[in-house]
Amino acid sequence: MNKLDFITEELEKLKEAGLFINIRTIEGPQGAWITVDGKKVFNLCSNNYLGFANDPQLKSSAQKAIEMYGVGPAAVRTIAGTTSLHKELERKLAIFKGAESTLTFQSGFCANLAVIPVIVGEGDVVFSDELNHASIIDGCRLSKARIVRYGHCNPKDLQSKISEEKDARRMLIITDGVFSMEGDIAPLPEIVEIADKCGAIIMVDDAHGEGVLGLGGRGIVDHFNLHGRVDIEVGTLSKAFGVVGGYIAGSKRLTDYLAQKGRPFLFSSAVTAADVAACIAAVDILIASDTLVEQLWQNTGFFQEKMRLIGFDLGNTKTPITPVMIGDAKVAKDFSQRLFEEGIFAQAIGYPTVSIGKARIRVMLSAAHSKDDLAWAIERFERIGKSLGILK
Repeated sequence: MNKLDFITEELEKLKEAGLFINIRTIEGPQGAWITVDGKKVFNLCSNNYLGFANDPQLKSSAQKAIEMYGVGPAAVRTIAGTTSLHKELERKLAIFKGAESTLTFQSGFCANLAVIPVIVGEGDVVFSDELNHASIIDGCRLSKARIVRYGHCNPKDLQSKISEEKDARRMLIITDGVFSMEGDIAPLPEIVEIADKCGAIIMVDDAHGEGVLGLGGRGIVDHFNLHGRVDIEVGTLSKAFGVVGGYIAGSKRLTDYLAQKGRPFLFSSAVTAADVAACIAAVDILIASDTLVEQLWQNTGFFQEKMRLIGFDLGNTKTPITPVMIGDAKVAKDFSQRLFEEGIFAQAIGYPTVSIGKARIRVMLSAAHSKDDLAWAIERFERIGKSLGILK
């Protein structure tokens, strides 16, 4: 018996439960229509909210940066990896976010792993929404602080959990801004009020709110006009911005501290010049115009209204993230495969990403989609939904 035989057994269990993830191969750039495993399909599952992933202006900026800086940083930011481009991006992100300062990281995941263990540790308590992203969960575990989960988007439960704490040295409340599997928005004003009353630090991960919520896509803090009342904002450059990377926005002393203590910043190579330059171009476009954000919301309203009229359950989404609720993981996987055969790329999401019995097709809408293509996709969702008994 091989000592790694348990892996084979675990893989078989995943397949039997319909939870084994088949990783498809994309051939070419992201866009409304892409080639997947040799087949041209309508793309409804990328995070390319604004269509920036193949934007000519971003590509040109990246190409120019390669000519000037080369292809790799060859160092961490604190030794020889910080270029003038990194500083320019951080300056422009601060202006865009209305924050005093920002610090960029290799990804939003890395940003969460950097900030949480630096802010809290043993003797502290983290209050975390029960549906927060995996990167928040991992960051909390690394911190060694005690983790208290509160009910999803439930300020009353949060207040109750906080009132039970007597001896915490420091308290940190963390919530996603937009929840990546549900599409709902955190009740941030109520959470901020609670944090103010109890003296807790408040942190929001706005990965799916950047480029989507607020004026010109400035995020959830702008959406609720809470500037200056949220201590730590985490953002990503890998979704609406169309590139790769993450950042922290807040006070200058916060970013100065993270540059000294944040382990992903200290011990992992800097983001490439090409990626940074493309991010700068994306920020410039959003500062100049909100046209793409408006188009995203028009497409969202059109698609979700039609899908609900047909009879699909879209949960409590309030954003372009559109969970088409199926329930059974095997049925969801079959639905996704049928969609693919019809020319639509929309992946099934099951456990452990979502709870058992809450499998879904997660549709991700984009400004790059046309209404004609969305209408075409809706017709196929309806036909497959009826054939699988999901619709009457």
